Amino acid sequence: MDSCCYLGLGRNTVLSKDGYKSVENKFWGEKINKGSFSKHFASDSSSKELRYRKSLNPGVAYAVATSKNAKEALRLQPSILGERRKADPKNVAAIILGGGNGAKLFPLTKRAATPAVPVGGCYRMIDIPMSNCINSCINKIFVLTQFNSASLNRHLARTYFGNGINFGDGFVEVLAATQTPGEAGKKWFQGTADAVRKFLWVFEDAKNRNIENIIILSGDHLYRMNYMDFVQYHVDSNADITLSCAPVGESRASDYGLVNIDRSGRVVHFSEKPTGIDLKSMQSDTTMLGLSQQEATKSPYIASMGVYCFKTEALLKLLTRRYPSSNDFGSEIIPAAIRDHNVQGYIYRDYWEDIGTIKSFYEANIALVEEHPKFQFYDQDTPFYTSPRFLPPTKTEKCRIVESIISHGCFLGECSIQRSIIGERSRLDYGVELQDTLMLGADSYQTESEIASLLAEGNVPIGIGRDTKIRKCIIDKNAKIGKNVVILNKEDVQEADRPEEGFYIRSGITVVVEKATIKDGTVI
Repeated sequence: MDSCCYLGLGRNTVLSKDGYKSVENKFWGEKINKGSFSKHFASDSSSKELRYRKSLNPGVAYAVATSKNAKEALRLQPSILGERRKADPKNVAAIILGGGNGAKLFPLTKRAATPAVPVGGCYRMIDIPMSNCINSCINKIFVLTQFNSASLNRHLARTYFGNGINFGDGFVEVLAATQTPGEAGKKWFQGTADAVRKFLWVFEDAKNRNIENIIILSGDHLYRMNYMDFVQYHVDSNADITLSCAPVGESRASDYGLVNIDRSGRVVHFSEKPTGIDLKSMQSDTTMLGLSQQEATKSPYIASMGVYCFKTEALLKLLTRRYPSSNDFGSEIIPAAIRDHNVQGYIYRDYWEDIGTIKSFYEANIALVEEHPKFQFYDQDTPFYTSPRFLPPTKTEKCRIVESIISHGCFLGECSIQRSIIGERSRLDYGVELQDTLMLGADSYQTESEIASLLAEGNVPIGIGRDTKIRKCIIDKNAKIGKNVVILNKEDVQEADRPEEGFYIRSGITVVVEKATIKDGTVI
């Protein structure tokens, strides 16, 4: 070994192979413990090098680059070396944005906030960031709500206030949009940044004065993430703001805020939902993120996931002094902050999906039924929490069920279910055929006598009646679908509004609205 240098690296640092072609053994690193430091290094080191190694602190993460040419060896300033500061979840607060008017997920958001929409059979979207916080040991959680928040508030109360979930000295606090004295106080939330700005006063409370970093989360994404890994990278980078980012393909790139990141991990450009020439200008060489050439060709853009970490001091300054009239993080605050703040990009390589549209919501749910799905709720180490409904097991009778998820408390007659998700308390009568369908379930049961009485009067009970055939459909909660109904969209209509008939079509997916009644013999 002709030359050697040591450097401290953040846990998410990505190094390009092209930039260090002559580094013979590339990079490796490990936690340094007393007495075991030298076992992974060459034995022909000089005594000077050995003395230098002994001077390094145990418990600090380092990496080494080697080369036979001393001129090619990596050299860092001594100031980079030092004890790594570990992020403490006790000094972190989470703010979960309860969603806007949910227009892209309409009609599922007709009566419910986006984070209150059911997902995966028995969960609500809000359970994703809430559970990620709990599993990350972050126990100071604020949920900002505004539109159609009744069902969301009810679910939060039933799930996270008690019920065996222990927040220790933490809390879950719902901050509902409200009007306050003064002209500005008469307005509702004007955007994501404005929503947070209106409640900055909560961080003046004594119980919150030790909060050093604030993570801001969306309530309509599907992913599993340890937020403390994210915060640790933020601390290691000494960033004012850190964005969690993921590589995406061209087909959906314009749906996101896109970033360009330099080789140090710093965000140098941010563009909110660009199109045309602006979109092309945001292409990146994503091989620098660790993607193969083939993967990089498929995903040439880097998207902001809408998951942010701010130094508390930086957030307060940006919202109150620097940009007091800016209302949105993605389109205003972050692009402006890049100019004079240390804004870092944390690359997240696991599954992540924005399910804020009917198409993405439907596809992400149906993908859960695959034998080896990219995302699944089954993980005993990082479980997802939801409201304990104390329902009995599902009862089936001569059913044919293929690649499907069946929630608790369902009654399934002699029916066929393929590649579908059946929500809690669902009732499927004899002869029903479901394929590629997402059924969100019901809020309550109807007794057998109530069902018999409704049928005798020519009315339709909650659930799906005899001999009904449904394909590629989302059935919202408490819907009533009669017997001999056909919902197949054979003409492949992409968009249609039929509220008087109880359904909409979005991106070719039929959506039966909440509490709708589809009469016997209807063909859609």
